[in-house]
Amino acid sequence: MTKPLKKYHIIKKIFRKYFVSKFLYYKINITFFGGLMSKKHNTHISNVLVIGSGGAGLRAAIEAKGKGVDVVVIGKRAKGDVHTVLAAGGINAAFGNVDKEDNWKQHFADTMIEGYNLSEPRTVELMAKESPEIVQEIDKWGANFVKLDNGKIDQRFFGAHTYRRTCYSGDYTGRSILMTLIKKADEMKIPVHDSQYVTELLVNDGICFGAMTFDIKNGERTVFLADSVILAAGGHTRIWRKSSSRRDENTGDGFYLGLKAGCTLQDMELVQFHPTGMVIPENIAGTLVTEAVRGEGGHLLNANGERFMSNYDSERMELSTRDRVAMANYTEIIEGRATENGGVFLDISHKSKDFIIEKLPRMYRQFLDTLMIDISKSPMEVAPTAHYSMGGIKVDPDNHTTGIQGLYAAGEVTGGLHGANRLGGNSLAEILVFGKRAGAHAADRSINLDIQYRSKKAIDNAHDKINSFIKNGKNVVRPLQRELRNIMWEHCGVVRAEDRLNTGIDKINNLKSLLPTVDVRPDSEGFEDLMIAFDLEASIMSAESTILSAIERKESRGAHQRSDFEKLEESQNVNYLSKLDNDNLKVESIPTEKLSDDLEKAISDTKEIKNYSGKLIE
Repeated sequence: MTKPLKKYHIIKKIFRKYFVSKFLYYKINITFFGGLMSKKHNTHISNVLVIGSGGAGLRAAIEAKGKGVDVVVIGKRAKGDVHTVLAAGGINAAFGNVDKEDNWKQHFADTMIEGYNLSEPRTVELMAKESPEIVQEIDKWGANFVKLDNGKIDQRFFGAHTYRRTCYSGDYTGRSILMTLIKKADEMKIPVHDSQYVTELLVNDGICFGAMTFDIKNGERTVFLADSVILAAGGHTRIWRKSSSRRDENTGDGFYLGLKAGCTLQDMELVQFHPTGMVIPENIAGTLVTEAVRGEGGHLLNANGERFMSNYDSERMELSTRDRVAMANYTEIIEGRATENGGVFLDISHKSKDFIIEKLPRMYRQFLDTLMIDISKSPMEVAPTAHYSMGGIKVDPDNHTTGIQGLYAAGEVTGGLHGANRLGGNSLAEILVFGKRAGAHAADRSINLDIQYRSKKAIDNAHDKINSFIKNGKNVVRPLQRELRNIMWEHCGVVRAEDRLNTGIDKINNLKSLLPTVDVRPDSEGFEDLMIAFDLEASIMSAESTILSAIERKESRGAHQRSDFEKLEESQNVNYLSKLDNDNLKVESIPTEKLSDDLEKAISDTKEIKNYSGKLIE
């Protein structure tokens, strides 16, 4: 505890104990908060500032540092505990190590097809072409992917990939990649500052020159000044009640930072719901149950004991694509065939215990540790869970600029790659390929810059924003967060309809009106209240953008399912864009990019997969 905080709390206890008058007690609060609400800050100057210490951010920092510029990385979580560690399945690269026929064009075609042709073609092309080199690089740095007998990287199936192209490190590929990047960053002496909450990107006359932060532990403010800023702050899936994201991550803060800076968001309605998340206990509801359970023969059953996937995809059954399995699970639940805890059963108990422990060790341990359930004897209860933001900040495919000078973005915070349904293994390829590209171009901008841009007014405004939140109020933030998560789950969940979406917007507007009344009182426990107040505002704006875009997309396509518009419509071959206009969100559409004849042929030549034996779905 800092000295001012400690002194303050001692005085508070004394005054409470001896029943001092309300006037004096109020006066002490005002005196303390007045100290917090100054405009004092530390200053940190670098060539390139990276916001986000996950895979995309670290890869960007490494590339920029390699070009000889000064780089600093900031993040709100501990650098070894960011969301990248949760990516288990693998990373895609068309090596053809196992299936010789595979190539980058086939990887491109598979991604475009499963994205329902809403992906940005150039973005997909770059990812497919450059992922083999980037995977070899991270393996050389120490990611330690599983190898074949000939020494080449092994590759396995993920569903909707024509060939085996997913490289992996056991069932902890994301963690392996992240730890390798951390080690590389340490070797290059790249500083990574944890517990830094970014409240504002500093922008003046359309030029981004840094960011304002406060330390979540002690409230200390820092202005990070830089020639180039790279935003790699993740998505917004935590704003749904059931989510595979953990508390206080993927709250949409990266999206809102971009919006306030003048960026455009695209495809915000396109959110991937993983078919199987844990239903109980409440504190970890939404935690992923790996699709490897279905890949290894698991059956989905409703409360009546019916293996219901035959009603939704009789050929592929449990090996259908994520969007279809999620839709099936949701329909069974919503139509009254749910389990006691509001899910469906996922049963692998027809396999031997030895088989399960060998093939699914993490799942066996996960249910044993959290629920004391032996999945070799009893089924698991699962339900769809918000898993991945496929939309995000609109960027240039080649250099990942955002339209704001000096501001770049990479990773899940961006849109363009995945379209309406993400292929498993593409997200890890994305963070490395485009993290590298963003880092290179951000460094080049700094190297070629003649002058450094600054604005005292922008910094003062960022201080004022922080100060405006620190006050006594009648509403506590956590319950409002919970209310927002319920709104999104009930009104903009797996299956949507215009009446529910419109009701959702009304409820979100009501929540927005409560923002000025939130109670934020930093104390001995740190500045978490201030962080979650900023998170709430960002989440509300991200939710509004998502629902407004979902209203406009009057069709069912991939992860976006409408009960009132059940068919895919050719007229909806568009991307929906969101932008702030005088603090109000405006949504418009633009046609999707046309494909070259060469890439169009790659898609038309792709044959439908008929044999799903041995293939995990995404």
